[in-house]
Amino acid sequence: MQNELPLAGIVVVELGDSASAPFAGKILAELGAEVWKVERPTGDSARGWGPSMWKGSGAAFHALNRGKRCVSIDIKDRDQLAELHRLIAERADVFLHNLRPGSAAKYGLDAESLRVTKPELVHCAVGAFGHTGPMNTLPGYDPLMQAFSGIMSITGEPDRPPVRAGVSIIDFGTGMWAAIGILAALYRRQSKLDGAAVDASLLETAIAWMSIGVAGYNTDGAPGERRGSGVAFIVPHRAFSAADGDLIVSCGNDGLFARLSAALDRPEWATDERFATNQARLVNRAEIDRLIGERLAGDTREFWQNRLRDFGVPFAPVQTTAEMIAHEQTSALGIIGAPSADEIGVVGLPLSFDGKRPPPLAAAEDIGASNGLLAR
Repeated sequence: MQNELPLAGIVVVELGDSASAPFAGKILAELGAEVWKVERPTGDSARGWGPSMWKGSGAAFHALNRGKRCVSIDIKDRDQLAELHRLIAERADVFLHNLRPGSAAKYGLDAESLRVTKPELVHCAVGAFGHTGPMNTLPGYDPLMQAFSGIMSITGEPDRPPVRAGVSIIDFGTGMWAAIGILAALYRRQSKLDGAAVDASLLETAIAWMSIGVAGYNTDGAPGERRGSGVAFIVPHRAFSAADGDLIVSCGNDGLFARLSAALDRPEWATDERFATNQARLVNRAEIDRLIGERLAGDTREFWQNRLRDFGVPFAPVQTTAEMIAHEQTSALGIIGAPSADEIGVVGLPLSFDGKRPPPLAAAEDIGASNGLLAR
């Protein structure tokens, strides 16, 4: 199926480290591109991320670098840097990197330098604080941007310190934006026969995830609050505890709240002036949350899931990783798989084409495993 994928025939050279740029490269590989991953001789930082290790590298590395040709190049060595330039000049449609600020130009790997002789190249730079501004030369990581952007100020329980999201939403989001920018540039290249310089950054991604919060603040000046599993603008839309576990209940409109009221055998809530509309429920959040919580605590999570399903109320159990992997819905989607029986299962592309998901990518290679192919 690889030759049938949208990016079959596209060659990407990825000089990416850690998570953001490698995640973008993974997306492009899953879409069918041939991705050359360039690592320093000691390897990508993620190879050493623990505690979970597989075949000498961190599980995180395997999650982000399947299906890539891994080559080892020391860009501080003149001859090896020349080899990287030759690889880009002769083979690459896309050059993707997340080098430290200023490093790309130092080694002639910036868009201006590379596109002088190859104007059709799509050059994508993934930065930390952005490609311009007083902080653009500073390094950065996912939690820094969750803090700087305001995300952490609205994440966590109201009476507790702010917390970081449990997954690297900024790294992965930036990888997605980089991939989107690259795809848009490749599409434009078909007609203009010219590449582009694409810039993405962790901070811009984090600010983008704050779109609703920014709009709210610019409307009424409210900075936002930490509401645990809930949100500022919908009630109910949070986790509640059943007798044996937690589940999220979400009523994005008044019709769904009426269904929830019926499912909980409290139909009078739907006409109570305190709760009949979302605006009223926002004012009386504590009371309606208390009433729903008391009702759900009286039976098991399985009971309420069946009941809410019957009434068409959106819900989801709060699951562990193990429960999610084992769930029949996850299995039916086929989104977690391995390229062979002796490999670990990893998450595949969350897209399907003509009803088919691209197959699991080949296992991540050792450092420099494809160096021998550079001479071809």
